[in-house]
Amino acid sequence: MLTHDENMLLCRVEGDAPMGRLMRQHWLPVCLSEDVEEPDGTPWPVQILGEKLVAFRDSEGRLGLVAEACPHRKASLAFGRNEEGGLRCLYHGWKVAVDGEVLEMPSEPAGACAAMRVKHPAYPVAEAGGFVWAYLGAAETMPAFEPPPFAPNPNARVAVGRARVPVNWAQIVEGQIDSAHSSTLHSSDMVPARVGRAGADDKLWTRPSTDKAPRLQVQLTSYGFRYAAIRRPITQAATHDYVRVTTFVAPLTCLIPPNAAYNVAQVTVPISDTESWFYFMAWGEGPDVPSNADWRKFLALTPGIDIDAYGNKRRTQQNRFEQDRTLMKTGNFTGIKGIPAQDMAMWESMGPIADRTSERLGASDVAIVQWRRLMIEAARAYAQGAPALGRTEPHIPHAAIASFEGVVPKTADWRSLGTSAAEFASFATAAE
Repeated sequence: MLTHDENMLLCRVEGDAPMGRLMRQHWLPVCLSEDVEEPDGTPWPVQILGEKLVAFRDSEGRLGLVAEACPHRKASLAFGRNEEGGLRCLYHGWKVAVDGEVLEMPSEPAGACAAMRVKHPAYPVAEAGGFVWAYLGAAETMPAFEPPPFAPNPNARVAVGRARVPVNWAQIVEGQIDSAHSSTLHSSDMVPARVGRAGADDKLWTRPSTDKAPRLQVQLTSYGFRYAAIRRPITQAATHDYVRVTTFVAPLTCLIPPNAAYNVAQVTVPISDTESWFYFMAWGEGPDVPSNADWRKFLALTPGIDIDAYGNKRRTQQNRFEQDRTLMKTGNFTGIKGIPAQDMAMWESMGPIADRTSERLGASDVAIVQWRRLMIEAARAYAQGAPALGRTEPHIPHAAIASFEGVVPKTADWRSLGTSAAEFASFATAAE
């Protein structure tokens, strides 16, 4: 368990909070590319780390991310007209370009725009993996943009489901690195089967184990950490282990163990101290990677059915996530439709910021304990002038970082599974 102060250090991201400042040292996803797909289309309101912004694509297709409040009288530019190379405020017509230059001030005397030289806050942006990314830190500390590990090359196909969740970011990440819960909470959607490795179709995920109490082992890396959940396989149990390796890439990305059809990843983006965006990706280059529509249907996160246009969920704590107790009596474990909704019911039941001071943790929580220690120490170190976690050497290219899943001989070193030669060499060097 954590002390109250440790919990706040882990969870708080707004303003001058050390964790939020650390996150600003990384390129962060601020919205989906589809949200701002159309030149001169509808501006997309963005809130991240407590800061209110607006994203838009101008007449020439250039992306912009600027402060939401107009520099004039602070009216919201999210209501603005996107036209003729900039975002025009409805209140008095001031127009802002993607780089923050104020192009027009029609409410002011002729020549005022050039004379005043107003510059509106704007952030650098990039696109990859179906997302718009932004760097929110100081310009002098900005690293080169690197595509995320779930879009390691231009041929990767990425399907994304999402929802706004009224809880702190850490609650969600803890769920993503908690392998033990999948054997219980998701037991009606992730079912044991006599298969060589995990599989997936449009209704279920299968896995080659009935073991609900995995042994956990953790390894720190320069970009975050990896951990293995080791279970007994259904077959070859005397000589083999079923190993699921989850990878956390600081500050917000989790690479979930894949299946035979596609890879899986999750990204959690703090909107504020008590609200987050949850993104769930299927990705890969093979023919079995689902389309956005099919993936969202599988997750029960289809826009217009399960969520509205802005990611707000139909199933909530207020309607008990539409839990079907009759379905539970006939064999469904949770009575809640969709793997994400099952997780969100648990996260939200803890409150906006979970009280971690009175928990009773067990052996299945080893990875969570290590992750909390890693992030709290990273926030403290950054506040004292150390480099941000994930910005230290050795640098492992995102394209070389992966998770792993499979039945392997007991003699296999799980630390080498799913890694490139370069990454494994860096682990060996760090251990010397």
